[in-house]
Amino acid sequence: MAQNTWRNWAGTETANPQHIATPRSVEELSALVAGAARQGQSVKAVGAGHSFTGVAVTDGILVSLDALTGVDSVIPDEEGGALVTVFAGTRLRALNEQLWELGLAMINLGDIDVQSFAGALSTGTHGTGAGFGGLATQVAALQIVLADGSVVDCSPTHNPELFEAGRLGLGAIGIISKATIRCVPKYMLHAVEAPESLDATLDRLDHDRDTVDHFEFYWFPHTRRVLTKRNTRLSGDIPPSPIHPVRAYIDDELLSNLVFEGINRVATLAPSAIPRINRVSSRALSAREFTDRSYRVFASERRVRFREMEYAIPAEALPETLASIDRWVEKSDFTVAFPVEIRFAAADDVWLSTANGRDTAYIAVHQYHRRDHEPYFSAVEAIAREVDGRPHWGKMNSRTADDLRPTYPNFDEFIAVRDKYDPERVFGNAYLRQVLGN
Repeated sequence: MAQNTWRNWAGTETANPQHIATPRSVEELSALVAGAARQGQSVKAVGAGHSFTGVAVTDGILVSLDALTGVDSVIPDEEGGALVTVFAGTRLRALNEQLWELGLAMINLGDIDVQSFAGALSTGTHGTGAGFGGLATQVAALQIVLADGSVVDCSPTHNPELFEAGRLGLGAIGIISKATIRCVPKYMLHAVEAPESLDATLDRLDHDRDTVDHFEFYWFPHTRRVLTKRNTRLSGDIPPSPIHPVRAYIDDELLSNLVFEGINRVATLAPSAIPRINRVSSRALSAREFTDRSYRVFASERRVRFREMEYAIPAEALPETLASIDRWVEKSDFTVAFPVEIRFAAADDVWLSTANGRDTAYIAVHQYHRRDHEPYFSAVEAIAREVDGRPHWGKMNSRTADDLRPTYPNFDEFIAVRDKYDPERVFGNAYLRQVLGN
C-alpha cells in the first residue's frame, strides 16, 4: 500500500490524497484548512472510516481527527443530565466509558461504537426506538472550521442556519471540531432476545414499537424466521446481570463472528446452500435475557466484513416493503446469507435526517465482502423508492441530488447554506457531487 493510500473499513472506497494530516488542536486544524483553501486544494475529514460511501474520499488533503479526542467540558442540568462538549475525533466507545464515569449516558446509540463522534453525526447514524431520534437530534451546539479556516460556534439560537445544516452535514459545510450533546443520567438496559416467526412479529409490530423502548428484529431471508431484540431502560443504579462470559463468548464471538465468517466463506463457494443454512441457523437460535450498562447492550462487535445499504421508509410501509423484498428474493436466483436488520426512529426536524418529518422504519441489507452485492442492493433500492425511501448517507446507494431533492423538504435550504459557507467546494468530492449536486 502506498504511504498515502487510505481505505475504509469495508474496502468499498480508496483514496490517494496528496497528504494525510493529523492536527493536534483546533488551531492547527484551522491553519491547515486555511492553507489548503489558499492553494486551491480540497480537504476532507475522516474519522474511523466506517462509512461505506466515498463521503471522506479526496485526492487533496485528508484530515484525520484521531488527535482531537476527549471530553472538553461538562455543564450539569437540573434533571441530572448534562451538556457535554466533546472533540470531534472521539470514538463513541471511549466516549461512552467516559460518560458513565461521570454518571451520564447518551440518549440513544447505534449498534456499533467504533466510529468517531463527528463521523457518526455527519452521516446520520441512528439507533432504534420509536420514541427516539438519531444522533443529530442529541446535539445542542457545534464548533465548525469553515472553508476559510475560521472557527465558528453555532446552535439553535446562534448562527442557526449553520447549526441546522452542520449537525448532519456530510462534511459538506465544514469540519466539525467540537460538538455539544445532551446527555441523560446513566441508565441500564434490560435486554430480551428471542427467535420468533416473521408473521407473528409483524402482527404485533405496532404494540412492540409503542411499548418497548428499543425494539428491533433481524429477518433471515429464505425463511419466515426472525430474531427479536427488546431493550427496556432501567435506572442506572440497578445491579447488572450480564450474560455469563462463556455464553457471551459462544454467542457474540464464536457464532456471530468466527462461525459466521466460516458460513459466509462456504456460501461464497456454494451459494445454493444458503437457504438451507438460513433455515438451520434461524432455528438454532436460543433466547437470552440480561441487564447491563446501556452502551454495552446497544453495541455489538462486528468483525465479519460486509457491504451495507440501508433505507429509511415510512413506518407504516414496513410490512409490504418486506413482503416485496421477500418476493424478489424467492423469484430471483440470488441467495442472501446475512439477516435483514429492521430498526425504528421517531420523526425529527433535522434537515438531512432520513427521519425528517415522519416516523421511520429502517431496512438494512448486507452482503459478505467477497460476494457480489449489486443485484440485491439494486432490487431493494428500487423497492424502497416505491414508498419514498431515503438512503442512509453513510451506506451504499445510487441516488443523486435530482431524485433526493423531492424527498427532503429542507434540501434546498441545506444547499443554500453550503453555497454560502463553501462556495468554492473546498470540502467537495465525487460523492457529494452525486448526492448534493454541483
